[in-house]
Amino acid sequence: MTPLTLPLKIDLKHVHLTDEQFYQLCVNNPDLLFERNAQGALILVSPVGGESGSTELELGTDLAIWNRQTKLGKVFSSSTIFKLPGGGSRSPDAAWVELSRWQTLTPEQRQKFPPIAPDFVIELRSPADSLPTLHEKMQEYMGSGVKLG
Repeated sequence: MTPLTLPLKIDLKHVHLTDEQFYQLCVNNPDLLFERNAQGALILVSPVGGESGSTELELGTDLAIWNRQTKLGKVFSSSTIFKLPGGGSRSPDAAWVELSRWQTLTPEQRQKFPPIAPDFVIELRSPADSLPTLHEKMQEYMGSGVKLG
């Protein structure tokens, strides 16, 4: 097996990445999707197959249509990483944040990884996901303030 080499372009003097280092890692490697759990462990997220990708888009579309009709918040794709209050940096398959909560964020916070827990998240279990790992992730979301998942 050939090792994966990442052009990090950041100084990794510390065991855990700072929020800015994590952001730069993600920006400097746009073809890869990273997350961090609440303990700061770096997670490389694998891509999904056709069935999972189709289902993810269908559910995200339903969420976006509902939000367009109600105008109650903001909808986010699986490409959005949220800096959770519990310490993790996670990217749900789809997410929704109530509008007044979103508006409390500064323009800079909205541009980078929003430091807010979504009110609602969708996480699909693809064949590559283990149930215990997904359960742990959902517990992290709920512990960070997500109301429904």
